Amino acid sequence: MDSVRVDVWLWAVRQFPSRSAATEACRGGHVRVNGAPAKPAARLRPGDRVEARVHGNDRVLEVVKILDKRVGAPAAAECLVDRSPPPRARDERAFDRDRGTGRPTKRDRRQLDRLRR
Repeated sequence: MDSVRVDVWLWAVRQFPSRSAATEACRGGHVRVNGAPAKPAARLRPGDRVEARVHGNDRVLEVVKILDKRVGAPAAAECLVDRSPPPRARDERAFDRDRGTGRPTKRDRRQLDRLRR
């Protein structure tokens, strides 16, 4: 086996809790392979670079070994090199609005959009 689907690999190396979650991330545009948006059936080979948004954090992974079945966490860690930037601080992602202030303003909506990216 020299290649595997990107959604299967992301699930096998324990980045997503289910294969369907990995597939939805690909369909939603949250996964890129070698800089290009990836469909779930995109093929991965050793040496490819996978960028994925997982649980609100950006992950940059380099494929070392191909997996098509889910393995334990220690074995999964051997199949990738994690080149992710450090996660953002919690206060950077926080957005506080006082209760009862009414509908969000345009500025508030833009801040919320930045937070969700």
